[in-house]
Amino acid sequence: MANDNKKGFNTNSNVYTIVYSTILVIVVAFLLAFVYQVLKDRQDANVALDKKKQILYALDIRGLSDSEAAEKYKEVVLRDDVLNLNGTFEIAKEGNENHGFKLNSADYKKGMLALFVCNIDGAKKYVIPVYGMGLWGPISGYIAINDDKQTVYGAYFNHESETAGLGAEIKDSKAWQDLFKGKKIFTGTGAVGLGVVKNPSNEECQVDAVTGATLTSNGVNDMLQEGIGKYVKFLKGNK
Repeated sequence: MANDNKKGFNTNSNVYTIVYSTILVIVVAFLLAFVYQVLKDRQDANVALDKKKQILYALDIRGLSDSEAAEKYKEVVLRDDVLNLNGTFEIAKEGNENHGFKLNSADYKKGMLALFVCNIDGAKKYVIPVYGMGLWGPISGYIAINDDKQTVYGAYFNHESETAGLGAEIKDSKAWQDLFKGKKIFTGTGAVGLGVVKNPSNEECQVDAVTGATLTSNGVNDMLQEGIGKYVKFLKGNK
């Protein structure tokens, strides 16, 4: 006679629920970690390519495919130096994405500053990153500066999340970004003058704010004032 006391695992018990949930969590965590590792190199490559494109946009080089942008970046960006708030340089010795290119907003806040040395049709240009806050989230940008270190060659701005058609114009409107071309970086008294204001009083340095996006425009203005302020010793030096 069979043993009627033999029982299987009680699927209605609390122990079963806990064990099942634990195993499920472990399996899902393992799968997510596996997928992350598989895709990480591709994600990092996409982030790096987007950064290169933004630097090229500041140099007024747009409309390229991914492969064309990667090649163009190698062609025009000669070095990615690092400097600090005292103007001390770490000159990039290898390539153009191994030093300053690796820096991010956290490094920027610590005073480690990226400086991209570029060549456009035989003329030297410098590109610097700037970081700030808009109405709904972080904003950032790149400012291309002529070899005189006094005038803007071009600009590009990015944002995490701004109102479409308003604050988003800082990213989406090339016409607005083009307003920065030729602007003076410093006022006649030597202060940082490049900025964004409503109805500019100093048109040599200032760009008119985006209509209907006062807070975002103020964020860009503060970002430029603070960001360029970090590079003053370089811009006013002989290096």
